[in-house]
Amino acid sequence: MLKTTLRTLLCLGFLLPLVTPAQAADAPNKRDITLDDLARLVRVGPPVVSPDGQWVVYTASQVDTKEDKTLTHLWMVKWDGSAHVQLTHGKEGASQPRFSPDGRYISFLSSRPGPAKGEQVWLLDRRGGEAQQLTAITDKRIENYLWSPDSKTLLLTLHPKHEPDTEEGKPPAPPRPIVIDRYHFKQDIKGYLRDDDWDSLYLYDIATKKAEKLTTSKNVDEENAAWSPDGKWIAFVSNHDADPDRSNNTDIFVVESRSGSAPRKLTTWTGPDGGRLAWSPDSKSIAYRQGAPLALLEYSQDKPAVVTLDGKVSYPAAKLDRSVRDPLYSPDGHLSYLVADDRNQYPAEVELSGDSDKRLLAQQGAAMAWDTAAGHIAVLYSNDEAPGEIYAFENGALRKLSTHNDALVAELNLVPTEGVEFTSKDGTEVHGLLTHPASFKAGSPVPMVLFIHGGPNGQDEHSFDFLRQWLATKGYAELNVNYRGSSGRGQAYAKAIAGDWGHYEVEDLLAGVDKAVAMGVADPNRLAVTGWSYGGILTDYTTASTDRFKAAISGAGVANSLAFYGVDQYILQYDNELGQPWKNSQLYLKISYPFFQIDKRIHTPMLFMGGTSDMNVPLIGGEQMYQALKSLNRPTELVVYPDQFHGFTRPSFIRDRYERWLAWWNKYTNPSAITK
Repeated sequence: MLKTTLRTLLCLGFLLPLVTPAQAADAPNKRDITLDDLARLVRVGPPVVSPDGQWVVYTASQVDTKEDKTLTHLWMVKWDGSAHVQLTHGKEGASQPRFSPDGRYISFLSSRPGPAKGEQVWLLDRRGGEAQQLTAITDKRIENYLWSPDSKTLLLTLHPKHEPDTEEGKPPAPPRPIVIDRYHFKQDIKGYLRDDDWDSLYLYDIATKKAEKLTTSKNVDEENAAWSPDGKWIAFVSNHDADPDRSNNTDIFVVESRSGSAPRKLTTWTGPDGGRLAWSPDSKSIAYRQGAPLALLEYSQDKPAVVTLDGKVSYPAAKLDRSVRDPLYSPDGHLSYLVADDRNQYPAEVELSGDSDKRLLAQQGAAMAWDTAAGHIAVLYSNDEAPGEIYAFENGALRKLSTHNDALVAELNLVPTEGVEFTSKDGTEVHGLLTHPASFKAGSPVPMVLFIHGGPNGQDEHSFDFLRQWLATKGYAELNVNYRGSSGRGQAYAKAIAGDWGHYEVEDLLAGVDKAVAMGVADPNRLAVTGWSYGGILTDYTTASTDRFKAAISGAGVANSLAFYGVDQYILQYDNELGQPWKNSQLYLKISYPFFQIDKRIHTPMLFMGGTSDMNVPLIGGEQMYQALKSLNRPTELVVYPDQFHGFTRPSFIRDRYERWLAWWNKYTNPSAITK
């Protein structure tokens, strides 16, 4: 109401006398965003609300340019916004903050020096004093942890350690051979998977400091655990098929909260049941999300689901055709999820015994994470011109609590992003986002980068994007298209590309380019295309489908799908969606047209990028395309980033990637900018 009133008064001119000409002259000049701001930008993590609802703890990450790494520390803000405190310091960082249910402690994971090496759980007494190391787990790695409702026990998710910690003053032990006998044998970041590489749940008694295995299960992953409010049960997600490596058939299990308990399977859907779990306040049911059948593994638009302790499954908001995640129960039993819907992400309450849902936040933007306690809800939220911060969510409105990026944003000349809608070749309606420079003038088209998101099961949304803002300062427009295969538009839209890669996505992308050209924003003679992961794959497909782009950059992509069977981490997708190559070789050849028809179809100058440690989409995909274009004496370049996974972690490499992107685009679409 207040916002509407102020807007009305401004329109009527009633508030204009409040700003004098002298004051206007003293207002700071805005500046363009620069790559130096990558180090100033603070990445705020998910909120955790204290048991009494009066505080919110979260992580804040920022680049340390001298150490060339990102440091993450804990911060806490009071619910009324009156106090804001940094809780941890130092070079080791901290993650996964939690409040003990009795409110006495704040716990976190850190590898800071202590009695036991490696990442351990530490405790901060809220009454004061230094942090104390709580756990001493040396033979396994702590992946996650939870407090029991009585604050006496930690539920640890542990993963085996295969190499001992290096003793101080001694060289590291030489690596040993990795013996593998598993079907799914590699995973990005985790690396090669051994026979005992499973995540297991353990109960850690805080008084005795002893850890005991929770379940009798062996050779299965136990993930996303959640303690029932009454403390009697622990629910978790696992796959108990004969060979869990050969399916994604995860289910919800429940087990008594004592060591050596036998888990009981609650769900029977042949497909993924899981995600973050949420117990009802009465400890009688568990909310989760249910995915699509196994054949649509990578295109699932997960729907709300609830299972009772006796295994009865129901589907709240059964007609909701949008992907959901992170369920939350209110104290009175109302259930809500975060919903990905057409370039936005918002909380929505779902009708437990009906078909409907109710959007709880009307404004445009992305609610990326949330938590609740004592009737208070905190949200990590971002929009086009505001990096993610912590907000209190009250009565359908957001009240800002954290302000890490306010000073930086106040300096910057940020530009808005508009939604665009258009029709693809076959008549399908497609939606996207378009950002153009602040200096853009109608009738004067500018060079444009079509930047393609990965996934494909994701969406470009109205959240802060550094690249969009930075490109605008360089005179470029940026187009983002939620092509078929993306989330946010329903299950039929997402599954349209299953087994038919490089077809409808390309048509949708090119229709978006046509729209930007028709709007007078994009100069048709100065177009570039770029993407990472599936966005890199689609860059290969797009340049093999048209010569209209003057430059292309394919990051962590692959064009020869036939050569990737058994090379990347997606063995289940190949088996379920494409079939085995020796049984369906013609389909593999068909969707590998950018590589096998490269001599006839690709003439665009192409830059390829990737990390040497990427097991998601290994570097070989870019290497093959680079080598093929080199063989044809066509303009190409390969940039290799040592020791980087699919998502880069070294800040200097992240900056280098931006610089190389711009240099390649400028070289072929805006050569006059190179000398500026």
